[in-house]
Amino acid sequence: MNESKKVVVIGGSGFLGSHMADVLSDLGYEVVIYDLKKSPYLRPGQKMIIGDFMDRDKLIEVVKGAKYVYHFGGIADLKESSTKPFEVIYYNTLGTVNILQACASANIERFIYASSVYIYSEAGSFYRISKLASELLIEEFQRSYNLNYTILRFGSLYGPRADLRNGIYRYIHQAIVLGKVTYYGTEHDRREYIHVLEAARLSADILDDKYKNAHIMITGHQAYNSLQTLTLIKEILNNKIDIEILPPQSQVNYSVTPYNFSPKVGKKLIARDTLDFGEGVLMIVEEIFKKEKGNGYKDILDNHLFTINEDDM
Repeated sequence: MNESKKVVVIGGSGFLGSHMADVLSDLGYEVVIYDLKKSPYLRPGQKMIIGDFMDRDKLIEVVKGAKYVYHFGGIADLKESSTKPFEVIYYNTLGTVNILQACASANIERFIYASSVYIYSEAGSFYRISKLASELLIEEFQRSYNLNYTILRFGSLYGPRADLRNGIYRYIHQAIVLGKVTYYGTEHDRREYIHVLEAARLSADILDDKYKNAHIMITGHQAYNSLQTLTLIKEILNNKIDIEILPPQSQVNYSVTPYNFSPKVGKKLIARDTLDFGEGVLMIVEEIFKKEKGNGYKDILDNHLFTINEDDM
């Protein structure tokens, strides 16, 4: 058995990947982050290697001696993926093959892959196809090379370190900067949001042997429809924003569930201690408020929307 404490987090400079790196560090692992750019959240003791996972030779060197490899890299934005089929398949699918080959040659103990709840949904476009193909490839590598894996199918994440590609972050950013949130869909669209910190902790829990070669669903169990979510944001901002709900613009919208029938069902993993959705949203409000004050929006924030005392920051 591989007794190494080294864990490689590919895509560890990003939203979920950076939190994953922190959780692994807290658990005593020797964390190596491999990404195209330096992580702004790099902690003491974490090693940063800048590189592309399409660079096979460099990737082999990076994963050498690792016990586990987490793969959070690739194109994750649904809207972007619907217009870039070549790039999505190249990075998400062929890139995964590249990483799998490196992991198999390094004889790592387990490969952990960030997939999506869109895997069996007609709403996922080329992103769904890239993830489905990657899952099948991962299973075949296990049969052919005895490369053990855990596939994590993430739902609607939110929390600190997100950007405008993230739904909750985008709504709060619109509210603070523009005084108005525009949502494309229906007021009944429901999501089971999970805080990124909970998702990262669960993504470490799956290192238990019982999750080896398993497909795991990681979603929240606080279901909110779009009107409830936007109203929550409005109330947190003292009811000083407008809400606009318009018809969906793309095929990636769904009302209740992204799942279509499939014989392969993943087990759902739920955190024992969960963060209240409202508290999680408030954390993002504070994060964006601090950032936008430094971007020249002080007058808008102070005069048009609401006032937060400096002591509250």
